[in-house]
Amino acid sequence: MKSLSIFIVVIVYSISAYPQGDKLVVDPSSLTLEVGEKAKVNVSVVDKKGANTNREVRIFSRDGRNVDVDDDNNVTALKPGNHSLLIISPPANNNDERLRLEYAVSIKFPEIARIALDKVPDKIYVGTTVRLDFKVYDRTGTLRTEEGVTLTSDDKSSVDQYYNLTALKAGTTTITARIGEITNTIKIAVKDNPVVSVGLESDMIEARTGDVFHFNANALDAKGKPIEDAPVTYTFSGGAYDISSSASGLIKQDGRFVAEEAGLYTVTASCGQVTTRMTINAVARDIERDVKLMGHGSVGDRHTSDFWIWEGADGRDYAVTGTWGADGTAYFWDVTNPANITKIDSIQVDARTVNDVKISEDGKLCVISREGASNRKNGIVILDVSDPRDVSVISTFTENLTGGVHNLFIYKNHVYALSNGERYYVINIENPLEPRIVGKFELDTPGHSIHDVWIEDGIAYSSNWQDGVQLVDVGNGIAGGSPENPVQFASYAYPSAAHHATFPYNSKDTGKSYVILGDEIFPYGFNLNGPNTAAGFLHFVDFTDLDNPEEIARFEVPGAGSHNYWVDGDLLYTAFYNGGIRVVDISGELMGDLGKQGREIGFIIPSDPEGYVPNAPFAWGAQLHKGTIFYSDWNSGLWAAKVVPEVMDDVQVETR
Repeated sequence: MKSLSIFIVVIVYSISAYPQGDKLVVDPSSLTLEVGEKAKVNVSVVDKKGANTNREVRIFSRDGRNVDVDDDNNVTALKPGNHSLLIISPPANNNDERLRLEYAVSIKFPEIARIALDKVPDKIYVGTTVRLDFKVYDRTGTLRTEEGVTLTSDDKSSVDQYYNLTALKAGTTTITARIGEITNTIKIAVKDNPVVSVGLESDMIEARTGDVFHFNANALDAKGKPIEDAPVTYTFSGGAYDISSSASGLIKQDGRFVAEEAGLYTVTASCGQVTTRMTINAVARDIERDVKLMGHGSVGDRHTSDFWIWEGADGRDYAVTGTWGADGTAYFWDVTNPANITKIDSIQVDARTVNDVKISEDGKLCVISREGASNRKNGIVILDVSDPRDVSVISTFTENLTGGVHNLFIYKNHVYALSNGERYYVINIENPLEPRIVGKFELDTPGHSIHDVWIEDGIAYSSNWQDGVQLVDVGNGIAGGSPENPVQFASYAYPSAAHHATFPYNSKDTGKSYVILGDEIFPYGFNLNGPNTAAGFLHFVDFTDLDNPEEIARFEVPGAGSHNYWVDGDLLYTAFYNGGIRVVDISGELMGDLGKQGREIGFIIPSDPEGYVPNAPFAWGAQLHKGTIFYSDWNSGLWAAKVVPEVMDDVQVETR
């Protein structure tokens, strides 16, 4: 077998952009590593005379799962492929330029060691088709996904390029899987097919688009006896009532089917040459409604970040909003009348960004996060909001949080605060004057990172980018965890490695436990002071079986990307950045593309000609409070809207 010889080469791009001033110098100028190897990179900034300036230099990994850099600039090769590292030297004073170099990184592919065939059946029946599954491992034990396997068989079966094995005649068939000189050979018994008919049933024959049909097929022999191990394949065809639309849908091989277009669909169940059919009717979901703008609390001199709505001790409704990339200010609002959102107080802390703001369950405390503090201590600030018109600082807490707190959550007298985008600390605030750390959660995966944490019913759901969502017992009892001893017990990750936010909910209609995972992707880069276009969507994962979570649905807005969201009952309120706020029906069992199924009820896109970036919608998050949808926008502040009832007939929409 020929081994692949792709080496890791670190290439320093031209620094001629700085011919008259400081420049970055890297030693060595290139590295050759295999998976698991480590090497030290020395980086310095020299002036035009070649003298060391002692300027600060930072090295970042573009993807810590593949190539890692520690605080001492040791580079570790983790996974094969083409990657990159980024070297930055921020200005030391106002006269300096920001220096930037990029490494192009390639890591050698280890040799393939073995092919493992999974779930091989004991026997197959003549005329039937099964798909063979396999996994390829290299000599490091790493599962490889980019390698192509060739399957061949003898005359008793045939196998296509997609690994579908069809039994041709009785006997024993031999199947060989091959990559180069690495092979794995298996034998499968082929039996005469006893199936003469297939019975097909469905739990319903008519439903709306987006509703899930459940089909059950039984392969039967000549005496009507079920043949339990006979494979049944489901397919469908159909015609939409709208002749300009395709009759699209999704069918699973366990018999679940969902239609995306209204029309007649025929589901076929086959076992070899024996088939049966059933036709069902999908009618339009027809739930679209208008979303009416109620009010706006304008912020036009800086970016707005996250927010929270709560009912105060006086029975009135209030909001707090953070600010981003400014002077560490948080604003407080009276939102009792959503048509007249009024700013009532503000507080400024040592920070550039107050990214996250949360209110305690009793409505008396507010905790805000700090990033970009002048003294680099960052941390959190605990506020007394018993009177939202006269907010005051109770305490500031910075222990282990100097790397910046991007997000946080309050749950039962504890604050779960992110630290440096790597972990979260659990901080007891029973005495808000003297907060104290009592626990910590951090993954041990290479290049791990975290963006957010959300807690319900004693379970912390942390959003860990490439490592997906982590379910951690912090008091639920399912895994014996507590705030002092967080215990991870389930997880789910997906290929884009862009997991940014999580929201769990239990479906009352089905009893299923769903977790919504949101992407954050900027495919065209990011402009701090201009309009932006995001990408990514919401992944719906069924966690009913904690050991086998299943991604079953998605919600996507073409040309926009997801951010933060909220579930109330069977409705989802989600911010899609430049796509505004979307209201989505998530009732019943979920499966497939929720947007194409007509589950979006309505949307509203904030736009303010006097915004920090005028007329540039960039919705940050949404929260339902007493029937009103409140939402913040990065460029324009705090907004309120309401879904218009189905029947208006001269009835005015109430604001309270």
